[in-house]
Amino acid sequence: MDLAEHVKKQRWWNKMFGNNSGPAAEKYSVATQLAIGGVTGWCAGYLFQKVGKLAASAVGGGFFLLQIANHTGYIKIDWKRVEQDVNKAKKQLKLNTEKPPKEVRTKVAEVQTFVKKNIVLTGGFAGGFLLGLAS
Repeated sequence: MDLAEHVKKQRWWNKMFGNNSGPAAEKYSVATQLAIGGVTGWCAGYLFQKVGKLAASAVGGGFFLLQIANHTGYIKIDWKRVEQDVNKAKKQLKLNTEKPPKEVRTKVAEVQTFVKKNIVLTGGFAGGFLLGLAS
């Protein structure tokens, strides 16, 4: 066997980290994968919930303050211009949604491959994420 051919056939992570690296399904038991996925998913879901509440409060509070300023006369909103800008944005969005760019398609393919190779880990993450959102 030629050494150059052997190196070309190896995965990039094996070259960098050695033979003990690779998809989680090759290294850890099902219980370990579920535990790791569940804990990381719960943490991500909990943080997502907290940040989401903060963002919703900030956006809602901003709209509330704008409405108060508008009704008290501090600011004047040109609703015709707002409507024109919204319609212009709608047209631009319709033009860009017909076919996703190549970068998006390749990233979606990468995510699908990862999920297929690590189905137990991603399943645990999804369950933990939902529990984190609910807590």
